[in-house]
Amino acid sequence: MTKVWCVVALCAFMVVLVSQVPVIEAANCNYMELVACAGAITSPQQPSRDCCNKVKEQRPCFCGYLRNPSLRQYVTPANARRVARECGVTIPNC
Repeated sequence: MTKVWCVVALCAFMVVLVSQVPVIEAANCNYMELVACAGAITSPQQPSRDCCNKVKEQRPCFCGYLRNPSLRQYVTPANARRVARECGVTIPNC
């Protein structure tokens, strides 16, 4: 019975320990989130705050977008890079 009690206590301790560790959520890689930037990408207008927030949220997804031939055309134009730069985000070299 002592071994069972030790295993139960260890499991309970691990549950408490794991529940204290902050969970980092993965980026929701949805290129449609960047629709807020369409005006700034297709014209010289400044990106909006919403656009910049979306660019920052989607940054971890950029390499996937660059590898996708149907999305790459939207990430590589000079205006897309300008918008990212003006939002304080660098497009990674993938």
